[in-house]
Amino acid sequence: MSSTPYQLSDATRARFDREVAKYPAEQRQSAVMACLSIVQQEQGHVSRESEDAIAAYLGMPAIAVYEVTTFYNMYNQRPVGKFKLNVCTNLPCQLRDGQKALDHLLNKLGVEDGGTTADGLFTVQKCECLGACADAPVMLVNDRQMCSFMSHERLDDLVDTLKAHAKN
Repeated sequence: MSSTPYQLSDATRARFDREVAKYPAEQRQSAVMACLSIVQQEQGHVSRESEDAIAAYLGMPAIAVYEVTTFYNMYNQRPVGKFKLNVCTNLPCQLRDGQKALDHLLNKLGVEDGGTTADGLFTVQKCECLGACADAPVMLVNDRQMCSFMSHERLDDLVDTLKAHAKN
């Protein structure tokens, strides 16, 4: 934990205000997910201190914010690489080589599950259902781009493409 508490900047507070305005005053805590997303966009992850600041801003118990952050894997609770690769390993994907896809990425990039490459480019982790079982193995890049039918060859191509993109 940092000894300096996280302070909301004026710009961040203004963004929070816009999200809170979408809800009735007595339901301002409904903006918690949007506020977490804003902090993550600005910091790259959601620190415990920023969760406390969000709780104070929204007037809700800090534990309620922690519950949201820990429930959804789209919130990074620690710094991650430029490219976050989530591979589904739930049972339907397991039956269609989801674990093999994850293992291939981990071996190729030389990291453990949840680890980040030394160059800071890739964080690889397993995740819960992505809702595309028929397309397994499936993965999500940076919580935004779904990739389906990820054979070892397609995984290699993806990593190469992302590395090339990072150089530009």
